[in-house]
Amino acid sequence: MPPIDFSTLPAPEVIETLDFEAIVAAMITDVVDRFAAAGVDYDVGNLETDPVKIIFEVAAYREIGLRARINDAAKANLVAFAIGPDLDHLAGFYDVVRLDGETDDALRARTIIAISGRSTAGPEDWYRSAALRASPRVKDVAVYRVGTGPDIRISVLATDNFGEPDAALLAAVDGEVQKNSVRVISDRVTVLSATSTTVNVVADIWLLPSAPITVFDNLESTLRTALATEGGLGFNVTRSWLTAKLQQPGVQKVSLSAPMADAIVDDGAAAKFGTITLTFKGRDR
Repeated sequence: MPPIDFSTLPAPEVIETLDFEAIVAAMITDVVDRFAAAGVDYDVGNLETDPVKIIFEVAAYREIGLRARINDAAKANLVAFAIGPDLDHLAGFYDVVRLDGETDDALRARTIIAISGRSTAGPEDWYRSAALRASPRVKDVAVYRVGTGPDIRISVLATDNFGEPDAALLAAVDGEVQKNSVRVISDRVTVLSATSTTVNVVADIWLLPSAPITVFDNLESTLRTALATEGGLGFNVTRSWLTAKLQQPGVQKVSLSAPMADAIVDDGAAAKFGTITLTFKGRDR
């Protein structure tokens, strides 16, 4: 089972929706009933100058602050909402320690994977958790078995170098997953780069008459950055996606001649760019 996607769950009921006006209205209704029980007709609660209403607004403001603090306390105990040191403590319960420079979102994702992987016989997320904690430069990993034998492959995607891990990063992951405390004794684990598919791009580019030439000059960098940001394991580099990314503001026309077909990759692999050859063809209205 894949880790739970907390974004698909309804908001927890313990976290209350705060409504200042509703609290004030409830207080006024309460005092009206109390005055009526005492034989007093109170009917100025809607006046902004009413001293009773002013006092209730002060009280409601303080109550909102208290309820917000209670909400924060509830969130601090939920992995999906905890941040900063609160998240560190929750993660620590599952033996997950924040890496140098690691963001809350990355630590939260690793914690969820670590929880999912705490099972016997080395499930997929057990190895994923180990690989992800090897370095903050690990963006994602895929774990899969070759056939029905003991051979396990762990493919690594980097956060830098446009996704392609260098030797140092692969060595760091390998060192972590080969530990006796991680590797199941019957498994043979091999760590490799996830970027196994190379896509070469060839395209002709026309600019609008008013567009500066820097628009064309930046296209290759824009394309490589887009794949590093949006791509990942199992991300297919389609011709339509390439054209859309090259069609930046100021570009009038894109004629894509390579690749000739969409680059389809497996779930455990990732595409990377090889050569990107862009030719400036002039300007067109």
